[in-house]
Amino acid sequence: MAPMTPGAKAPDFSLETASGTTFRLSSQLGHPVVLYFYPQDDTEGCTIENMDFSRLAPDFAALGVTLVGISPDSVADHCKFRDKYGLGTTLASDPEHKAIGAFDLWKPKKTFGREYIGLVRTTVLIDASGRIAQLWTVTRIKNHAATVLEAAKALVQSPAN
Repeated sequence: MAPMTPGAKAPDFSLETASGTTFRLSSQLGHPVVLYFYPQDDTEGCTIENMDFSRLAPDFAALGVTLVGISPDSVADHCKFRDKYGLGTTLASDPEHKAIGAFDLWKPKKTFGREYIGLVRTTVLIDASGRIAQLWTVTRIKNHAATVLEAAKALVQSPAN
């Protein structure tokens, strides 16, 4: 597997979404995409992150940037989560780790001294040509969505896009 670094081609994948559609990364060529990978629906940090991205979803859309949240939760769990909090982003279900594995995000983690294997919270900004423009391993959720929005604005305004 090629390392996930800026400039690398983003791996293609196809996932079911909470809206009943299929999201395929390769069908997004021609405009930027933000993929935010989060561990679990309806947990404190993941809820804050999803609400922040949902609040800024119209700003991403105005830039022509597709915004997709991905977790290993089921489509049914995504639907409950979306409806409970009124989330406004596309939520894609990845229980088989198609995208999570392709981006190499299922790794050893340590929380409160407990070691386990899980999804490393990560956001990926992909340019219009399908290459990774920027990656964040998210350790602080507060203001993260706004940081990604600023990076997306800079990407869209750059002469190459």
